[in-house]
Amino acid sequence: MADGAPGRLREVLARIAAAAKAAGRDPAAVTLVAVSKTFAAPDIAPVIAAGQRVFGENRVQEALGKWPGLKAQTPGLELHLIGPLQTNKAAAAVGLFDVVETLDREKLARVLAQEMQRQHRHPRLYVQVNTGAEAQKAGVLPEETAAFVARCRGEHGLAIAGLMCIPPLDEEPALHFALLAKLARASGLTDLSMGMSADFETAIGLGATHVRVGSAIFGMREAAA
Repeated sequence: MADGAPGRLREVLARIAAAAKAAGRDPAAVTLVAVSKTFAAPDIAPVIAAGQRVFGENRVQEALGKWPGLKAQTPGLELHLIGPLQTNKAAAAVGLFDVVETLDREKLARVLAQEMQRQHRHPRLYVQVNTGAEAQKAGVLPEETAAFVARCRGEHGLAIAGLMCIPPLDEEPALHFALLAKLARASGLTDLSMGMSADFETAIGLGATHVRVGSAIFGMREAAA
């Protein structure tokens, strides 16, 4: 299923470097998050062997089935949660993930703060922003982002590392990437997780520090079992 993944990984890394240089940025300032959702450990292993160390998963339960073993085999892997997080999965998420990119509501902030204190484990946190104000999509509204970040810091004692967004499919992504960068600056945040397989080069041009690329590396996905 992912036999050509190491070669596609090299191509994506080359495109990231070229996009960064074109924007006058250091390619090392852009981290590739290889999105391995729906792919099994044997499909991911060749990408790890090719040198990739940062990965993204959408579902806590699916990640629990493959990443503890992969992490044990290869120290230094970094795992990002890039899908919605239910509060009843917060304990498992804090225990497994190194970065949670989808903090988007008050209750989740409170539960994450409790779990991080209880487990003495502190994954980096990004606030997900619903830049398109889409009713069906998770995320804090743009106009509420600064206040939410402030509450996470002040009321819950959470260190917020950055912002994340998923632009609407039918809109120009650059507008949303520029908005996310502006919101991050307003809150003094440095990390910007934005851009996927179809638009990561645009995101890099607008300041992305993390791009989430799946199909361009692993190929087309099959539905999760």
